[in-house]
Amino acid sequence: MEFKISKELILELEQLIQSKNDKQLEVLLNDMHHADIAEILDELDFNEATYIFKVLDSEKTAEILLELEDDLRENILSRLSPKEIAEELDELETNDAADIIAELSQDLKAEVISELLDVEHAKDIVDLLRYDEDTAGGIMHKELVKVNENWNVLTCVKEMRIQAENISRVHSIYVVDDEDRLKGRLSLKDLLTTSSRTPINDVYIRKLNSVKVDTEDVEVARIMQKYDLEAIPVVDELGRLVGRITIDDIVDVIKDEADEDYQLAAGISKDVEADDSILEHTKARLPWLVLALLGGFISVKVLGLFEGAMLEHRNLFFFTPLIAAMAGNAGVQSSAIIVQGLANNSLSGSLFNRLVKEVALSLLNGLILAAILFIGSHFLLNVNYIIGVIITVALMSVIIIASLIGTFVPLLLNKFGIDPALATGPFITTSNDICGILIYFSIAKLILGF
Repeated sequence: MEFKISKELILELEQLIQSKNDKQLEVLLNDMHHADIAEILDELDFNEATYIFKVLDSEKTAEILLELEDDLRENILSRLSPKEIAEELDELETNDAADIIAELSQDLKAEVISELLDVEHAKDIVDLLRYDEDTAGGIMHKELVKVNENWNVLTCVKEMRIQAENISRVHSIYVVDDEDRLKGRLSLKDLLTTSSRTPINDVYIRKLNSVKVDTEDVEVARIMQKYDLEAIPVVDELGRLVGRITIDDIVDVIKDEADEDYQLAAGISKDVEADDSILEHTKARLPWLVLALLGGFISVKVLGLFEGAMLEHRNLFFFTPLIAAMAGNAGVQSSAIIVQGLANNSLSGSLFNRLVKEVALSLLNGLILAAILFIGSHFLLNVNYIIGVIITVALMSVIIIASLIGTFVPLLLNKFGIDPALATGPFITTSNDICGILIYFSIAKLILGF
């Protein structure tokens, strides 16, 4: 059953903190999952959260630290000494420890690293800090199990027992040569069913998926999804085994990428959380709102070009919001499908075939919508037939054009290395609004001759 925070629990914790009943706090929280405790701490104020954090054992608080909201984690870390932070990091795997250290100031970073008790652990963390956070090197673990191709099964088992002591989950056993170059992987089944004197070179699997340290994290996610992998080894420029990436790391990458795409589609230019400051939200939202405003200016200018029609054919202007809205909606639908296809690598066929399909689809949708609009405008709004013809022809035209723009723009952005999710937001909506108005009144002018 999923854990749920109750008002009673929060009240009880606050009372225990006020009375400084550390023993009862430990009893109450000891059997809880670290993710649930992190959720509780997010509900308390900074002082109360820090108090509980210092009461609990570092083995538990280290895992809690990873689950906290960024602002709370930053606040708690600011109240800990370099030695206390180092004690937390000693309990974490290298990539998690590196992520937390990366958030610290440069001076504090050096102090914390110097306080780490495990020298090898410290070296691995420093090594990970060299890589960009959005690459395979930036998300990999240094902890892994590897054996030499020249060993026999008995030697491998002995070495694996030693290596596995510091690893929470063993997904794969990797085989390397004397230069630490990755050669393949060892099946646990083969290891258990083979004679103890059998050379590993005779039984290990040579076909193996791997990624380089500079491979983008989203590409790693795509590879692991395609081949249904729980873990994937990471090699350096010389082919040497330097780490591994596990499925839990990739879930985080997928979530972050989805959040980023969703925000771009909504017209938010940078990653923000609901609890971030007003200033941060303004910085993220304002650029696209300014773009929408400029688009509005252009729309007003376009409408001004057809000022004469306003006096002669007022009914035309009643349908302007409808035409603009349908253009924007059709464009967003098309771009969303393309962006989704690019994200999961499911797009196939040539660009020409894609555009032809989109034209056929938009033509079918346009005919159906135009028929509904023509009937509705005449019988419900008492619009004469000539105006009905204009708005239905315009509707079909803008749907086709908007669908083509919605298809072409994400593909173009992707070709130039720009996130195609950018196209599904205000960019497509604003551009199609302008195109829709221009097409509508151009058709009206052609038919009515104003």
